[in-house]
Amino acid sequence: MTTSCADPSYPPVGASETALNPLCDHNEPELMGCSAAMKKLRVQVQRIAPHFRSALIRGECGTGKELVARVLHASGGHAGEPFLLRDATTVEGGLRAESPVCMFTEGPQKGTLFLDGVERLSLPAQDWLLRVLGWEEPAPRARSHLSRIDMRVIASTTNDLRTLVAAGRFRQALYQRLTAVEIVVPPLRNRAEDIPDLARYFLDRFRRSYGQGARGIASDTMRRLQEYRWPGNVRELSEAIRDGVLRSDGDLLREEDLTILARPLEEEGSKPNAAASVRLQDVMERHVLGVLKDCGGNKLRAAELLGISRSTLYRMLETGTSAVTLR
Repeated sequence: MTTSCADPSYPPVGASETALNPLCDHNEPELMGCSAAMKKLRVQVQRIAPHFRSALIRGECGTGKELVARVLHASGGHAGEPFLLRDATTVEGGLRAESPVCMFTEGPQKGTLFLDGVERLSLPAQDWLLRVLGWEEPAPRARSHLSRIDMRVIASTTNDLRTLVAAGRFRQALYQRLTAVEIVVPPLRNRAEDIPDLARYFLDRFRRSYGQGARGIASDTMRRLQEYRWPGNVRELSEAIRDGVLRSDGDLLREEDLTILARPLEEEGSKPNAAASVRLQDVMERHVLGVLKDCGGNKLRAAELLGISRSTLYRMLETGTSAVTLR
């Protein structure tokens, strides 16, 4: 697998999750990036792909868990078999269906089943999933009525499932099955050296899609892109570049074309010794408020981008000095 995406019609790792991935049926998905973290990820996927029966992909929102799952599926010699994507909410709804197992099958029961957001499954849905996958023996009276599927299973999560198991919110048996193979997708802030290639890729992709926009990115703009923390990861980068392509009217994409960079750098960040006088609590609060502002006050979306639960976000807002202005 190469370190760059030869075909710009398919997004690189982290380019989008399900809702932002219109070309998800591409036959040759690739994982872009020359950072040590991405090289390690590619090696892990290549080593696992031919042999896995179940796997868990963990990472923050927007890191590209679905794409990693597709590469895992395609790299194991099973690219010609179905890749079925099912959200956790689909599983919950399927429990009420007349024939719930049919939501997993499209023709022969072969290929790879990708369960997105497995941490959102209720305990009854987890029990049913264990039975339908043949990972737990059903009660004798249910055996004659139970249809099973025989597919490789990849699940994704934004949480550390061990904490959910300890809290009694996730079945130990399902956790053990899924974590036989665990892949962690690194956040974009930990691989800033990959940002130039990703940004240029997105620029070319959206410029071709819309038939307009800059042909390059100004050097000072690229520097700002690398300095930004990207709480929404590569999906957020993709959206920022798309917005810039639609706004730009010159040959180079500049800071003024990217609304996400419109806010000035934190004043204390430009002072050499400012870090010593800045409280960690203040930095955290500013970051949380900034993400919440970017989300238009949508606390659920902000919690997803921050990688925390909504209840944790509420607690942070309640203890912050600006909480009264946000509720």
